Amino acid sequence: MMRILGLTGSIAMGKSTAAAMLRRMGVPVHDADAVVHALSRPGGAALPAIRAAFPDLALADGGIDRAALSQRAFAEPAVLRKLEAILHPLVRAAEGRFLRLQRARRAPLVVLDIPLLYETGGEKRCDAVLVVSAPRLVQVQRALSRPGMSPAKFAAIEAKQMPDAEKRRRAEIVIPTGRGKRATWVALRRALRDSSPE
Repeated sequence: MMRILGLTGSIAMGKSTAAAMLRRMGVPVHDADAVVHALSRPGGAALPAIRAAFPDLALADGGIDRAALSQRAFAEPAVLRKLEAILHPLVRAAEGRFLRLQRARRAPLVVLDIPLLYETGGEKRCDAVLVVSAPRLVQVQRALSRPGMSPAKFAAIEAKQMPDAEKRRRAEIVIPTGRGKRATWVALRRALRDSSPE
C-alpha cells in the first residue's frame, strides 16, 4: 500500500531544497506551487478564468500580470479567496492524477509538497507529515537574502503561516535544515527509511 508523506515548512526553512533531495533519492514528489505556476501561465488551464476574474490585469499577449495579481492577492483577502476558488480545485485534481499514476506504478512512497499544508487541512490526506525547520536566525538570513524580500514583506508572509513551533508540534517528522545540506540529506534518508511501508 502506497504511503503519502506531506512536506511543508515556513518561509525560508529549506522546503524546496528538501523536495529536490527527495527527488534525487528517487521519491515521486508532487509540487503544488509548480502546479499553480503551470495553471496560471499562458496556455494554463486556469488562465482564462483568472483573466475573466481580473480583466484589468490581463496582458495583450494573453497572459496575466502575475506580479500585480500576487501583490493584490497578498493585500486583499477577497482577491485571494477569488483566486483560490479558481486554482484550488484544479490543484487538487492534479494531485489526484499524480496519486493515481503513482499507485498504478506501484510506488511504495510519495511526497506531497504543499507550502500551506496545515493551513489548508492538507495533512488529512497524508499518512505522515515532514516539517522542515531551521533556527530563527538562519531562517531570517535566508529570507532576507531573496531578491525582492524586505523585513516588512517577510513579516507579512509569516503572518499568513502557522508558526514554526506549531508545525513542529503537529508533525510526525521534523527535518532540521540549519546544519547544512549533508545533515539534511541524512535526516531525510532516515525519515524515508522509517516511513517506508513494511
